[in-house]
Amino acid sequence: MTIGVRALPAALITLSLAACSTGGIDASQTGPFAPGIDRRAEAVSGIEVGHRLIAAGEYELAIKAFNRAALNQGWDAEILSGLGTANLGLGRLNQAERLLLRATTEFDPYPEIWNNLGVVLMEQGRTNEAVQIFRKAFALDDGESTLIRDNLRKAIAKSENPVSVAPNDNQYKLVRRGSSDFLIRTAL
Repeated sequence: MTIGVRALPAALITLSLAACSTGGIDASQTGPFAPGIDRRAEAVSGIEVGHRLIAAGEYELAIKAFNRAALNQGWDAEILSGLGTANLGLGRLNQAERLLLRATTEFDPYPEIWNNLGVVLMEQGRTNEAVQIFRKAFALDDGESTLIRDNLRKAIAKSENPVSVAPNDNQYKLVRRGSSDFLIRTAL
């Protein structure tokens, strides 16, 4: 019986505070239920979902989104590039390299794929190969991307004199075809 007596004041305080609340669902505007699904609306593509997940650092979920996109529309360069980028984010360099190489050989690759392949090669310590890949990306891009140019500059500096490159200057940028870019920093 003493437990019920002790719980009574706490229950009264809780009820009185709940009655003071002005929050809650406003039934006059939207009704008391959660909004439904607009089945006529166009769904966001799996590729876009994958890129958003990469930007959020959710690489495993991004891989699943890109795989779903591949099931829906088939393999293409952007899906392979996204999978490669997600694997790079997880530190799976060999898988990332295979996927990005496949994107460059089976499809008409765009500069961003070549750039991301160069980042993978730099992460693997294959600087001379990365310089060639960055040059190709820079040429395909007509020198318009500052991120690709910066990666090429850093790779050339590291290949010419690996000791003189400052540790803070060892940052290579992944490039996404679209509005976002991704930054991969080398572990020191």
